[in-house]
Amino acid sequence: MSRLEAQKPPLFISEPLTKDTVRQSLSLLSGIFKSCYGPAGRLKQLHNGVGGCVSTTSQCSALLRHLSVSDPVLRVLTASVQNHVSRFSDCGLFTAILCCSLIESFRSLNIASCTVTNITRHLLSLCMDYLKSEACGCRVSVDFCSVETLVCLVRSVLMSKPACMLNKAEVDHLTMLVLKAFLFTVPCHVETNAVLGKCVIVPVKGRRVVDSTVLPGLLIETPEIQLGKALSVKRTSSNMIKIALFCVSMSGDSFNPEEGTIAVHYGVSLEMSELNQLLNVGKQLVNDEVGLVVCQKVIHPSLKQYLQENHVMPVDRTGLALMEPLSRMTGSKPIASIHLMSPGCYGSLKDVSIECFGSKRFVHLIPEDTVICSLILCNRSETVWDELKHVCETAEHVLQLTMKEPLALLGGGCTETHLASYIRHKSSSLSASTLKDLDCSQTQYQLVADGFCCSLESVALSLNHDGVEILTDMVYGHCWFVPSGFPSVSNWSDIVSKCGCGIHSNTEDLSWKILHNQSCCPVTQGSPKEPSVKAADFLTLDCFTAKCSGLQVALETANLILDLSYVIEDQN
Repeated sequence: MSRLEAQKPPLFISEPLTKDTVRQSLSLLSGIFKSCYGPAGRLKQLHNGVGGCVSTTSQCSALLRHLSVSDPVLRVLTASVQNHVSRFSDCGLFTAILCCSLIESFRSLNIASCTVTNITRHLLSLCMDYLKSEACGCRVSVDFCSVETLVCLVRSVLMSKPACMLNKAEVDHLTMLVLKAFLFTVPCHVETNAVLGKCVIVPVKGRRVVDSTVLPGLLIETPEIQLGKALSVKRTSSNMIKIALFCVSMSGDSFNPEEGTIAVHYGVSLEMSELNQLLNVGKQLVNDEVGLVVCQKVIHPSLKQYLQENHVMPVDRTGLALMEPLSRMTGSKPIASIHLMSPGCYGSLKDVSIECFGSKRFVHLIPEDTVICSLILCNRSETVWDELKHVCETAEHVLQLTMKEPLALLGGGCTETHLASYIRHKSSSLSASTLKDLDCSQTQYQLVADGFCCSLESVALSLNHDGVEILTDMVYGHCWFVPSGFPSVSNWSDIVSKCGCGIHSNTEDLSWKILHNQSCCPVTQGSPKEPSVKAADFLTLDCFTAKCSGLQVALETANLILDLSYVIEDQN
């Protein structure tokens, strides 16, 4: 009998945020997030320490996936941010930085956590009401009848990830491709419950980024296909190509010994029996005028030859990922058994062609009316390609979110500094009845509001990685970056040209103040004037839905962590 070890009692940790180890870990985590933020963010090399793949990135999802966080308090923070990123794809670093800053700001206040929670919820409601109001001075409407604002939105996403190492021409080229791919996925005929299509990203490594392109329909890699050989594909009387889609193996080895025992009569070959069955399926496909057979797995060489002799094109080894878009694009129903086939399972295509990109050969399936497209994404570096793929997927998701809620927030730190100025302005004139409802004093409210505003401003300050000054103007509350090499002077109008988002310039009569993690004066007017530049002048924009969610997640997570009194850890 093995020796039994006595059970250890659970470890009780009271007031975890007062522990030096937790505070140091939080500060370190916050520093990592801040150093990655924005177009000038510093890159991180991630590896597991015992060999394997090394990735270079500044993306929040990649950081959280590779970082090993052992402290239970910080795991709450990282889990909340990961959940936000999984739902919205964007604004992960914004959420993480803001949450860390809120915890650090409120932790030092000598105010009960329940009071802090009540006040911050009121501040959040002020922010959300303002962001969703027509009077909001840090948002723009997105008109889908014009591509100008959409271009700015996609470009802002692409330029926010320095690990992609894109120059201006490459950013412009990819911006138009991502936007074109998204527009392909929008149904032409609007129905009651319209559903967006899908963009499939096809990797082509070893080629230039500007060689990337978008094609309607789907590309299936087929290394064995011969270039220059004319395609002979059977068509129906309506000049369409009928397609059969199989999600079952057609290799002739469908019997699995693990599933049981099969009895075979003497002299009967199981392999020949399977092959005859496959050839019977081939005959049925030919009789049903099918012109293209696509199989998720493997097609037997003899069946392939039979189909080709009868002008039916076989394509196998497509993989599971393409089955859903193939089914949706062609209208075919995946056939799960070669013994159960019906004409109602077939779909149709407009045309089939052969495409070649680099050293790869593809069968191009062209539909009649597509909401499915293929983005052929090229890059010379494999590591950079992985980062680029993720950024393009994020940009597409941002466009999808924007279609549901056609708004965008000003980027470049301007939304954060503008919101901070707005909250300071609102909190300075709070009614006595509101304070009574919140069960707090004016001083307590002011302290929490100031910590909240400083946390917002710390996000804008995180965009600075070169030690330059960051200003905020006294009229609009926007963020302005001083070019490196200039000393602190009073006449900033001679130095700064445009604010962080690009909507305001120094031609207006403005005054500035250096932005620090401390209180500054509120804006002198409630909302900005009409934008003096058009969206075509390269505004920096953020996804409205993702950033609003990030603001809520950061505040709610900070409140949850600040309210933790005990951590009970099982040591067995």
